[in-house]
Amino acid sequence: MSTLAHTMMTAARSADSGLATPGELDRYPYAEAPGVDRVGSPVWDGAEPDLGRVGRRTAGSRGRGLHGQLVQQLGQMIVSGDLGADRPLVPEEIGQRFEVSRTVVRESLRVLEAKGLVSARPNVGTRVRPVSDWNLLDPDIIEWRAYGPQRDDQRRELSELRWTIEPLAARLAAGHGREDVQQRLADMVEIMGHALGQGDALTFARADSEFHSLLIQVAGNRMLEHLSGIVSAALQVSGGPVAGCERPNETSLAHHGRIVDALAGGDGAAAETAMRQLLTVHPEVERVVPAPREH
Repeated sequence: MSTLAHTMMTAARSADSGLATPGELDRYPYAEAPGVDRVGSPVWDGAEPDLGRVGRRTAGSRGRGLHGQLVQQLGQMIVSGDLGADRPLVPEEIGQRFEVSRTVVRESLRVLEAKGLVSARPNVGTRVRPVSDWNLLDPDIIEWRAYGPQRDDQRRELSELRWTIEPLAARLAAGHGREDVQQRLADMVEIMGHALGQGDALTFARADSEFHSLLIQVAGNRMLEHLSGIVSAALQVSGGPVAGCERPNETSLAHHGRIVDALAGGDGAAAETAMRQLLTVHPEVERVVPAPREH
C-alpha cells in the first residue's frame, strides 16, 4: 500500500471514531435517519411550534461554534418549510429562543442572506425569501435539502447535474496530460481499491470525492471548476443509489480505473464513455438518469 493510501485510511478511521473535524463526511445533522423525527429537540414554553421544532444543539453541530450552529438550525428550518416564505425573523426573538447574543444572531442572518434564504430591508425587517431566490448551488443548501422533505427532488436534481458536468469534464481532462494529476488520480483509485478490500466505506468515499473533484479541476474550464464543490456535495449527501461510485464495488472501481487509463492515453471519448458508465453502475439508478419530461 502506498504512503498516501495508508495516510487517508488512517485519517478516515480516526474520523469514524468520533475525532472528525468540521467539514468531514460525518457532519450532516440527520443523515443517518432522514425519515425519523429528530431527537433531543426541546420545545420552549410558549414557543411557537415552528420555532420550537429544532433544538438548541443538533447532532451535526459537533465542532461548530454558536454562529455555525445557529446558521445550521435556521437554515434547516427554512429549507424544510418550518419557516415559510415571507415569515418575519425577529433577531431579539431568535436570540431568546436559542440563548445567543445579538451579535451571533446578526452574523448568522447575514450568512443566510448571502445564501438567498432571507432578506433584510429597512422598515421591513428580516424575512424568509421564496425558494426561487435561494442559491440552490450553495453546499449548505444542498445538504439541508438532501436531508429534508425535498430529499428526493434534491438527489434527482444532483444526479441530473452530475450527468451534465462530469462526462464533459472527463472528455476535456483528457487534453491536459499533466503527469502529477495523472498520478494523483491513479493514487485515488489505488486507495479506493484498498478500502474496498478492507470494507472501509468511509475511506472509499473520501478518495472517490477527491477523484471527481480533481477531474473537474483539471478539465481546463474555469466555470466547470467552480462546480467541483457541487459534485463533492452530491457524493457526500447522496444516501441512495444515485450513481455507481456511491456504493463501493468492483464494477465502480473498474470504471474509475478506465477513466484514468483513458486520460493517460489522451482519449477524451473513452474517458467520457467510462464516466457515463460509472454514473449508471446500478440498475436502480435508471429512475434518476436524465430523460425527456412530459410538460
